Amino acid sequence: MRLIYLLIFCLPIFSKAQDSVAVKKKGTLSGQWRTYYMMTSNKGELKDFNAFATGGKIKYEYKLLKNLELGVALYNSTNIGLQDLKAPDATTGRISRYEEGLFDRLDLSNDAVFLLGELYAKYHLAQHSFTLGRIKINTPLINPEDGRMIPTLVQGFWYNFNAEKTKFQLGVLNEIAPRSTGEFYGIGESIGTYPVGRNNLGTASQYANNTASDYILLANVDYKITDNFKVNIWNQFLDNISNSIYVKPSYNISKSLILEGEWLHQNKVGNGGNSVDSLRYYNQNSADIVGLKIAHESKAGLLTLSYNRILPHGQFISPREWGREDLFSFQKRERSEGSADNHALVLNYKKDFAVLNDLNLISILSIGKHWKPDPTDAVLNKYAMPDYTHINLDIFFNIKKLKRLRPELLLTSKIGNGDILDNPNLFFNKVDMFHLDVILNYNF
Repeated sequence: MRLIYLLIFCLPIFSKAQDSVAVKKKGTLSGQWRTYYMMTSNKGELKDFNAFATGGKIKYEYKLLKNLELGVALYNSTNIGLQDLKAPDATTGRISRYEEGLFDRLDLSNDAVFLLGELYAKYHLAQHSFTLGRIKINTPLINPEDGRMIPTLVQGFWYNFNAEKTKFQLGVLNEIAPRSTGEFYGIGESIGTYPVGRNNLGTASQYANNTASDYILLANVDYKITDNFKVNIWNQFLDNISNSIYVKPSYNISKSLILEGEWLHQNKVGNGGNSVDSLRYYNQNSADIVGLKIAHESKAGLLTLSYNRILPHGQFISPREWGREDLFSFQKRERSEGSADNHALVLNYKKDFAVLNDLNLISILSIGKHWKPDPTDAVLNKYAMPDYTHINLDIFFNIKKLKRLRPELLLTSKIGNGDILDNPNLFFNKVDMFHLDVILNYNF
Protein backbone atom coordinates (compact mmCIF):
# COMPACT_ATOMS: atom_id res chain seq x y z
CA MET A 1 0.00 0.00 0.00
CA ARG A 2 2.96 2.36 0.46
CA LEU A 3 3.36 2.55 -3.30
CA ILE A 4 -0.30 3.54 -3.71
CA TYR A 5 0.13 6.34 -1.14
CA LEU A 6 3.27 7.50 -2.95
CA LEU A 7 1.36 7.57 -6.24
CA ILE A 8 -1.43 9.70 -4.75
CA PHE A 9 1.11 12.03 -3.12
CA CYS A 10 3.03 12.54 -6.37
CA LEU A 11 0.07 13.46 -8.56
CA PRO A 12 -0.02 17.14 -7.49
CA ILE A 13 3.72 17.38 -8.18
CA PHE A 14 3.21 16.05 -11.72
CA SER A 15 0.36 18.50 -12.15
CA LYS A 16 2.30 21.58 -10.99
CA ALA A 17 5.21 20.64 -13.25
CA GLN A 18 2.99 20.98 -16.29
CA ASP A 19 0.53 23.72 -15.28
CA SER A 20 1.71 25.82 -18.21
CA VAL A 21 0.67 23.16 -20.73
CA ALA A 22 -2.85 23.66 -22.06
CA VAL A 23 -4.43 20.22 -22.33
CA LYS A 24 -7.97 19.21 -23.07
CA LYS A 25 -8.89 16.74 -20.33
CA LYS A 26 -10.35 13.51 -21.63
CA GLY A 27 -11.73 10.44 -19.91
CA THR A 28 -12.34 7.00 -21.39
CA LEU A 29 -14.58 4.37 -19.88
CA SER A 30 -14.10 0.75 -20.97
CA GLY A 31 -14.52 -2.70 -19.63
CA GLN A 32 -15.62 -6.26 -20.08
CA TRP A 33 -18.62 -8.20 -18.90
CA ARG A 34 -17.71 -11.88 -18.67
CA THR A 35 -20.00 -14.83 -18.03
CA TYR A 36 -18.19 -18.13 -17.51
CA TYR A 37 -19.46 -21.71 -17.23
CA MET A 38 -16.91 -24.40 -16.35
CA MET A 39 -17.26 -28.16 -15.96
CA THR A 40 -14.88 -31.02 -15.21
CA SER A 41 -15.77 -34.70 -15.55
CA ASN A 42 -13.40 -36.99 -13.67
CA LYS A 43 -12.75 -40.71 -14.07
CA GLY A 44 -15.28 -43.23 -12.78
CA GLU A 45 -16.72 -42.48 -9.34
CA LEU A 46 -14.44 -39.53 -8.74
CA LYS A 47 -16.40 -36.33 -8.25
CA ASP A 48 -17.37 -34.08 -11.17
CA PHE A 49 -17.49 -30.31 -10.79
CA ASN A 50 -19.26 -27.38 -12.41
CA ALA A 51 -19.38 -23.67 -11.70
CA PHE A 52 -21.03 -20.57 -13.14
CA ALA A 53 -19.68 -17.05 -12.66
CA THR A 54 -20.44 -13.59 -13.97
CA GLY A 55 -18.65 -10.29 -13.52
CA GLY A 56 -15.68 -8.72 -15.31
CA LYS A 57 -14.05 -5.33 -15.04
CA ILE A 58 -14.77 -1.65 -15.48
CA LYS A 59 -11.89 0.70 -16.27
CA TYR A 60 -11.56 4.47 -16.43
CA GLU A 61 -8.58 6.24 -18.02
CA TYR A 62 -8.17 9.98 -17.62
CA LYS A 63 -5.75 12.20 -19.53
CA LEU A 64 -4.82 14.68 -16.85
CA LEU A 65 -2.01 16.43 -18.72
CA LYS A 66 -0.47 16.27 -22.16
CA ASN A 67 1.87 13.42 -21.26
CA LEU A 68 0.24 12.15 -18.08
CA GLU A 69 -2.71 9.80 -17.77
CA LEU A 70 -4.33 8.08 -14.81
CA GLY A 71 -6.06 4.74 -14.82
CA VAL A 72 -8.23 2.75 -12.44
CA ALA A 73 -9.96 -0.63 -12.92
CA LEU A 74 -12.26 -2.61 -10.65
CA TYR A 75 -12.54 -6.38 -11.15
CA ASN A 76 -15.39 -8.61 -10.00
CA SER A 77 -16.43 -12.25 -9.98
CA THR A 78 -19.82 -13.34 -8.66
CA ASN A 79 -20.74 -16.97 -7.99
CA ILE A 80 -24.11 -17.94 -9.50
CA GLY A 81 -24.06 -20.99 -7.20
CA LEU A 82 -24.45 -24.18 -9.26
CA GLN A 83 -22.47 -26.31 -6.82
CA ASP A 84 -20.89 -26.09 -3.38
CA LEU A 85 -17.22 -26.07 -4.35
CA LYS A 86 -16.19 -26.45 -0.71
CA ALA A 87 -17.53 -30.03 -0.68
CA PRO A 88 -14.61 -32.42 -1.47
CA ASP A 89 -14.45 -35.62 -3.47
CA ALA A 90 -15.29 -38.52 -1.13
CA THR A 91 -12.38 -40.71 -2.31
CA THR A 92 -9.46 -38.26 -2.38
CA GLY A 93 -10.73 -35.64 0.04
CA ARG A 94 -9.83 -32.94 -2.50
CA ILE A 95 -11.92 -30.17 -4.03
CA SER A 96 -12.03 -28.88 -7.60
CA ARG A 97 -8.85 -27.80 -9.33
CA TYR A 98 -10.23 -25.57 -12.09
CA GLU A 99 -13.68 -24.41 -10.98
CA GLU A 100 -12.51 -22.87 -7.72
CA GLY A 101 -10.31 -20.55 -9.79
CA LEU A 102 -13.37 -18.66 -11.02
CA PHE A 103 -13.69 -17.16 -7.54
CA ASP A 104 -11.50 -16.37 -4.55
CA ARG A 105 -9.93 -19.77 -4.10
CA LEU A 106 -8.65 -18.75 -0.64
CA ASP A 107 -12.20 -18.04 0.53
CA LEU A 108 -14.75 -20.02 -1.47
CA SER A 109 -17.54 -18.83 0.83
CA ASN A 110 -17.07 -15.37 -0.67
CA ASP A 111 -19.65 -15.33 -3.47
CA ALA A 112 -18.77 -11.85 -4.74
CA VAL A 113 -15.10 -10.96 -5.16
CA PHE A 114 -14.11 -7.32 -5.79
CA LEU A 115 -10.54 -6.22 -6.48
CA LEU A 116 -9.15 -2.76 -7.20
CA GLY A 117 -6.75 -4.36 -9.63
CA GLU A 118 -5.42 -1.31 -11.46
CA LEU A 119 -4.59 2.14 -10.11
CA TYR A 120 -1.74 3.88 -11.86
CA ALA A 121 -0.18 7.00 -13.29
CA LYS A 122 1.51 6.77 -16.69
CA TYR A 123 3.87 9.41 -18.06
CA HIS A 124 4.86 9.01 -21.69
CA LEU A 125 7.16 10.63 -24.23
CA ALA A 126 7.79 9.81 -27.89
CA GLN A 127 9.66 6.53 -27.24
CA HIS A 128 9.44 6.19 -23.47
CA SER A 129 6.76 5.51 -20.89
CA PHE A 130 6.89 5.34 -17.09
CA THR A 131 4.09 3.70 -15.11
CA LEU A 132 3.68 3.62 -11.34
CA GLY A 133 1.00 1.76 -9.41
CA ARG A 134 -1.18 -1.32 -9.87
CA ILE A 135 -0.96 -2.59 -13.43
CA LYS A 136 -1.25 -5.59 -15.73
CA ILE A 137 1.96 -6.91 -17.32
CA ASN A 138 2.80 -9.73 -19.71
CA THR A 139 6.11 -11.56 -19.28
CA PRO A 140 7.13 -15.22 -19.80
CA LEU A 141 6.51 -16.13 -16.13
CA ILE A 142 4.32 -13.27 -14.80
CA ASN A 143 1.24 -12.59 -16.91
CA PRO A 144 -2.54 -12.15 -16.60
CA GLU A 145 -3.42 -15.69 -17.74
CA ASP A 146 -7.03 -14.58 -17.74
CA GLY A 147 -8.52 -18.02 -18.34
CA ARG A 148 -10.60 -17.40 -15.23
CA MET A 149 -12.55 -14.34 -14.06
CA ILE A 150 -9.88 -12.15 -12.43
CA PRO A 151 -6.36 -12.11 -13.95
CA THR A 152 -3.00 -11.82 -12.23
CA LEU A 153 -2.15 -8.17 -11.49
CA VAL A 154 0.97 -6.55 -10.07
CA GLN A 155 2.05 -3.44 -8.21
CA GLY A 156 5.25 -1.53 -8.86
CA PHE A 157 7.09 0.57 -11.43
CA TRP A 158 7.34 -0.20 -15.16
CA TYR A 159 9.44 1.46 -17.87
CA ASN A 160 9.09 0.96 -21.64
CA PHE A 161 11.33 2.08 -24.49
CA ASN A 162 10.33 1.49 -28.12
CA ALA A 163 12.54 2.12 -31.14
CA GLU A 164 12.50 0.77 -34.68
CA LYS A 165 14.67 -2.28 -33.98
CA THR A 166 14.79 -2.39 -30.19
CA LYS A 167 12.23 -2.69 -27.41
CA PHE A 168 13.39 -2.44 -23.81
CA GLN A 169 11.39 -2.95 -20.61
CA LEU A 170 12.37 -2.65 -16.98
CA GLY A 171 10.21 -3.30 -13.93
CA VAL A 172 10.35 -3.40 -10.14
CA LEU A 173 7.45 -5.14 -8.37
CA ASN A 174 6.67 -5.20 -4.66
CA GLU A 175 3.19 -6.80 -4.58
CA ILE A 176 1.16 -9.27 -6.63
CA ALA A 177 -2.55 -10.11 -6.73
CA PRO A 178 -2.51 -13.76 -7.86
CA ARG A 179 -5.19 -14.82 -10.29
CA SER A 180 -8.28 -16.19 -8.52
CA THR A 181 -7.72 -14.25 -5.30
CA GLY A 182 -9.25 -11.05 -4.01
CA GLU A 183 -6.29 -9.00 -2.76
CA PHE A 184 -2.66 -8.00 -3.25
CA TYR A 185 0.10 -9.78 -1.34
CA GLY A 186 3.78 -9.20 -0.72
CA ILE A 187 6.04 -11.15 -3.07
CA GLY A 188 6.97 -13.96 -0.67
CA GLU A 189 3.50 -13.95 0.84
CA SER A 190 1.90 -14.61 -2.56
CA ILE A 191 3.86 -17.83 -3.08
CA GLY A 192 1.88 -20.80 -1.78
CA THR A 193 -1.63 -19.45 -2.32
CA TYR A 194 -1.92 -22.21 -4.95
CA PRO A 195 -1.40 -25.95 -4.21
CA VAL A 196 2.15 -26.50 -2.97
CA GLY A 197 2.83 -30.07 -4.17
CA ARG A 198 5.50 -32.21 -2.49
CA ASN A 199 8.99 -31.55 -1.24
CA ASN A 200 11.96 -33.77 -2.13
CA LEU A 201 11.08 -36.18 0.69
CA GLY A 202 7.61 -36.79 -0.75
CA THR A 203 5.71 -35.00 2.01
CA ALA A 204 3.60 -31.85 1.58
CA SER A 205 5.69 -28.74 0.92
CA GLN A 206 5.65 -26.15 3.70
CA TYR A 207 6.81 -23.01 1.93
CA ALA A 208 3.36 -21.31 2.09
CA ASN A 209 3.57 -18.41 4.57
CA ASN A 210 7.25 -19.26 5.09
CA THR A 211 8.83 -17.67 2.01
CA ALA A 212 10.88 -14.49 2.43
CA SER A 213 11.10 -12.26 -0.67
CA ASP A 214 10.52 -8.52 -0.91
CA TYR A 215 10.71 -7.63 -4.60
CA ILE A 216 11.09 -8.75 -8.21
CA LEU A 217 13.36 -7.11 -10.80
CA LEU A 218 12.45 -7.68 -14.46
CA ALA A 219 14.31 -6.65 -17.61
CA ASN A 220 13.59 -7.36 -21.27
CA VAL A 221 15.30 -6.64 -24.58
CA ASP A 222 13.56 -7.49 -27.85
CA TYR A 223 16.08 -6.82 -30.61
CA LYS A 224 15.65 -7.12 -34.37
CA ILE A 225 19.12 -8.04 -35.64
CA THR A 226 18.14 -8.35 -39.33
CA ASP A 227 14.87 -8.37 -41.23
CA ASN A 228 14.70 -12.15 -40.73
CA PHE A 229 16.38 -12.65 -37.37
CA LYS A 230 15.47 -11.33 -33.93
CA VAL A 231 16.05 -12.29 -30.32
CA ASN A 232 13.96 -11.75 -27.20
CA ILE A 233 15.68 -11.87 -23.79
CA TRP A 234 14.09 -11.68 -20.34
CA ASN A 235 15.68 -11.73 -16.90
CA GLN A 236 13.60 -12.18 -13.74
CA PHE A 237 15.37 -11.69 -10.42
CA LEU A 238 13.28 -12.92 -7.51
CA ASP A 239 14.74 -11.56 -4.29
CA ASN A 240 16.18 -14.28 -2.02
CA ILE A 241 14.71 -17.09 -4.17
CA SER A 242 15.91 -17.47 -7.77
CA ASN A 243 16.98 -15.82 -10.99
CA SER A 244 15.50 -16.85 -14.36
CA ILE A 245 16.94 -15.87 -17.71
CA TYR A 246 14.91 -16.62 -20.84
CA VAL A 247 16.31 -16.38 -24.38
CA LYS A 248 14.16 -16.82 -27.49
CA PRO A 249 15.78 -16.39 -30.93
CA SER A 250 13.53 -16.38 -34.02
CA TYR A 251 14.48 -16.76 -37.68
CA ASN A 252 12.22 -16.31 -40.72
CA ILE A 253 13.32 -19.02 -43.11
CA SER A 254 10.81 -17.71 -45.62
CA LYS A 255 7.66 -15.61 -45.62
CA SER A 256 5.65 -18.61 -44.49
CA LEU A 257 8.18 -20.58 -42.41
CA ILE A 258 9.55 -19.51 -39.00
CA LEU A 259 12.01 -21.34 -36.75
CA GLU A 260 12.24 -20.44 -33.05
CA GLY A 261 14.30 -21.68 -30.15
CA GLU A 262 14.13 -21.08 -26.40
CA TRP A 263 16.31 -21.56 -23.36
CA LEU A 264 15.29 -20.92 -19.76
CA HIS A 265 17.94 -21.14 -17.06
CA GLN A 266 17.19 -20.81 -13.35
CA ASN A 267 19.53 -20.67 -10.37
CA LYS A 268 19.01 -20.23 -6.64
CA VAL A 269 19.41 -16.79 -5.07
CA GLY A 270 20.05 -16.31 -1.36
CA ASN A 271 18.59 -19.17 0.66
CA GLY A 272 15.84 -20.03 -1.84
CA GLY A 273 13.16 -18.41 0.31
CA ASN A 274 13.98 -19.85 3.72
CA SER A 275 17.10 -20.95 5.57
CA VAL A 276 15.34 -24.15 6.72
CA ASP A 277 15.35 -26.91 4.09
CA SER A 278 11.84 -28.15 4.86
CA LEU A 279 10.38 -24.63 4.49
CA ARG A 280 12.33 -23.59 1.38
CA TYR A 281 10.58 -22.80 -1.91
CA TYR A 282 13.52 -23.09 -4.34
CA ASN A 283 15.30 -26.12 -2.90
CA GLN A 284 17.86 -26.89 -5.63
CA ASN A 285 20.80 -25.22 -7.34
CA SER A 286 19.54 -24.75 -10.90
CA ALA A 287 17.24 -25.89 -13.70
CA ASP A 288 17.31 -25.69 -17.50
CA ILE A 289 14.70 -25.91 -20.26
CA VAL A 290 15.43 -26.00 -24.00
CA GLY A 291 12.86 -25.84 -26.76
CA LEU A 292 12.37 -25.70 -30.51
CA LYS A 293 9.37 -24.63 -32.57
CA ILE A 294 8.70 -24.52 -36.29
CA ALA A 295 5.68 -22.68 -37.68
CA HIS A 296 4.24 -22.71 -41.20
CA GLU A 297 1.47 -20.31 -42.25
CA SER A 298 -0.54 -20.57 -45.45
CA LYS A 299 -4.08 -20.11 -46.70
CA ALA A 300 -4.87 -23.43 -45.04
CA GLY A 301 -4.01 -21.97 -41.61
CA LEU A 302 -1.13 -21.81 -39.12
CA LEU A 303 0.59 -25.10 -38.26
CA THR A 304 3.21 -25.32 -35.50
CA LEU A 305 5.22 -28.19 -34.04
CA SER A 306 6.95 -27.60 -30.69
CA TYR A 307 9.29 -29.57 -28.47
CA ASN A 308 10.45 -28.81 -24.92
CA ARG A 309 12.91 -30.61 -22.72
CA ILE A 310 13.38 -29.96 -19.00
CA LEU A 311 16.81 -31.36 -18.12
CA PRO A 312 17.14 -33.91 -15.28
CA HIS A 313 19.31 -31.90 -12.86
CA GLY A 314 16.51 -29.68 -11.45
CA GLN A 315 12.78 -29.02 -11.43
CA PHE A 316 11.49 -26.05 -13.39
CA ILE A 317 10.06 -23.97 -10.51
CA SER A 318 7.92 -20.88 -10.98
CA PRO A 319 4.97 -19.71 -8.85
CA ARG A 320 1.76 -20.87 -10.53
CA GLU A 321 0.06 -18.00 -8.76
CA TRP A 322 1.75 -15.51 -11.08
CA GLY A 323 0.60 -16.72 -14.50
CA ARG A 324 1.12 -19.31 -17.18
CA GLU A 325 4.53 -20.54 -18.30
CA ASP A 326 5.06 -19.05 -21.72
CA LEU A 327 6.88 -22.08 -23.14
CA PHE A 328 6.48 -23.58 -26.62
CA SER A 329 4.79 -26.71 -25.24
CA PHE A 330 2.25 -24.92 -23.03
CA GLN A 331 -1.37 -26.07 -23.40
CA LYS A 332 -4.36 -24.62 -21.60
CA ARG A 333 -5.35 -26.46 -18.42
CA GLU A 334 -1.97 -27.99 -17.58
CA ARG A 335 1.60 -27.01 -16.71
CA SER A 336 5.13 -28.36 -16.95
CA GLU A 337 6.15 -26.45 -13.81
CA GLY A 338 7.32 -28.71 -11.00
CA SER A 339 8.96 -31.26 -13.31
CA ALA A 340 12.52 -32.25 -14.17
CA ASP A 341 13.59 -34.80 -16.81
CA ASN A 342 10.48 -33.93 -18.81
CA HIS A 343 9.73 -34.16 -22.56
CA ALA A 344 6.81 -32.50 -24.36
CA LEU A 345 5.84 -32.54 -28.05
CA VAL A 346 2.88 -30.38 -29.14
CA LEU A 347 1.18 -29.89 -32.50
CA ASN A 348 -1.05 -26.82 -32.99
CA TYR A 349 -3.32 -25.99 -35.91
CA LYS A 350 -5.03 -22.59 -36.09
CA LYS A 351 -7.65 -21.84 -38.72
CA ASP A 352 -9.89 -18.83 -39.38
CA PHE A 353 -12.93 -19.62 -41.49
CA ALA A 354 -16.44 -18.38 -42.28
CA VAL A 355 -19.38 -20.51 -41.18
CA LEU A 356 -22.15 -18.08 -42.13
CA ASN A 357 -22.22 -14.65 -43.72
CA ASP A 358 -22.19 -13.04 -40.29
CA LEU A 359 -20.19 -15.64 -38.37
CA ASN A 360 -16.46 -16.34 -38.45
CA LEU A 361 -14.70 -18.91 -36.29
CA ILE A 362 -11.11 -19.04 -35.14
CA SER A 363 -10.32 -22.62 -34.12
CA ILE A 364 -7.14 -23.81 -32.43
CA LEU A 365 -6.58 -27.56 -32.23
CA SER A 366 -3.75 -28.51 -29.89
CA ILE A 367 -2.49 -32.09 -29.47
CA GLY A 368 0.36 -32.78 -27.07
CA LYS A 369 2.25 -35.77 -25.77
CA HIS A 370 3.91 -35.24 -22.37
CA TRP A 371 6.46 -37.67 -20.97
CA LYS A 372 6.73 -37.14 -17.22
CA PRO A 373 9.07 -38.62 -14.61
CA ASP A 374 7.73 -41.40 -12.40
CA PRO A 375 4.89 -39.87 -10.32
CA THR A 376 6.30 -41.54 -7.21
CA ASP A 377 9.60 -39.66 -7.63
CA ALA A 378 9.09 -36.43 -5.67
CA VAL A 379 12.54 -35.10 -6.62
CA LEU A 380 11.62 -35.02 -10.32
CA ASN A 381 7.83 -34.74 -10.18
CA LYS A 382 6.56 -32.19 -7.63
CA TYR A 383 2.83 -32.67 -8.35
CA ALA A 384 2.83 -36.46 -9.03
CA MET A 385 1.65 -35.99 -12.62
CA PRO A 386 1.62 -39.14 -14.81
CA ASP A 387 2.43 -39.34 -18.54
CA TYR A 388 -0.49 -38.01 -20.55
CA THR A 389 -1.81 -37.01 -23.95
CA HIS A 390 -3.45 -33.60 -23.99
CA ILE A 391 -6.06 -32.55 -26.59
CA ASN A 392 -7.53 -29.05 -26.69
CA LEU A 393 -10.04 -27.56 -29.11
CA ASP A 394 -10.40 -23.82 -28.56
CA ILE A 395 -13.01 -21.98 -30.66
CA PHE A 396 -13.51 -18.20 -30.77
CA PHE A 397 -16.72 -16.84 -32.33
CA ASN A 398 -16.68 -13.59 -34.27
CA ILE A 399 -20.26 -12.40 -34.86
CA LYS A 400 -20.16 -9.47 -37.31
CA LYS A 401 -23.47 -7.96 -36.18
CA LEU A 402 -22.41 -8.24 -32.53
CA LYS A 403 -18.81 -7.04 -32.69
CA ARG A 404 -18.50 -6.44 -28.97
CA LEU A 405 -19.57 -9.98 -28.08
CA ARG A 406 -16.78 -12.58 -28.27
CA PRO A 407 -17.90 -16.06 -27.19
CA GLU A 408 -15.31 -18.80 -26.63
CA LEU A 409 -15.64 -22.57 -26.30
CA LEU A 410 -12.81 -24.69 -24.89
CA LEU A 411 -12.90 -28.50 -24.92
CA THR A 412 -10.11 -30.34 -23.12
CA SER A 413 -9.28 -34.01 -22.73
CA LYS A 414 -6.27 -35.36 -20.85
CA ILE A 415 -5.62 -39.07 -21.27
CA GLY A 416 -3.27 -40.98 -18.99
CA ASN A 417 -0.59 -42.99 -20.80
CA GLY A 418 1.18 -46.19 -19.78
CA ASP A 419 0.74 -48.14 -16.58
CA ILE A 420 -0.47 -45.74 -13.88
CA LEU A 421 -0.68 -46.96 -10.30
CA ASP A 422 -4.23 -47.65 -9.13
CA ASN A 423 -4.23 -44.54 -6.96
CA PRO A 424 -7.16 -42.09 -7.37
CA ASN A 425 -4.87 -39.17 -6.48
CA LEU A 426 -2.96 -39.79 -9.74
CA PHE A 427 -6.16 -39.39 -11.78
CA PHE A 428 -8.34 -36.87 -9.93
CA ASN A 429 -8.28 -33.52 -11.80
CA LYS A 430 -5.17 -34.72 -13.67
CA VAL A 431 -5.75 -37.40 -16.34
CA ASP A 432 -8.55 -39.51 -17.83
CA MET A 433 -10.75 -36.44 -17.50
CA PHE A 434 -12.79 -34.10 -19.70
CA HIS A 435 -13.07 -30.36 -19.19
CA LEU A 436 -15.40 -27.78 -20.74
CA ASP A 437 -15.40 -23.97 -20.72
CA VAL A 438 -18.14 -21.78 -22.21
CA ILE A 439 -17.22 -18.09 -22.02
CA LEU A 440 -19.16 -15.03 -23.10
CA ASN A 441 -17.08 -11.85 -23.26
CA TYR A 442 -18.78 -8.54 -23.96
CA ASN A 443 -16.22 -5.76 -24.44
CA PHE A 444 -17.12 -2.09 -24.25
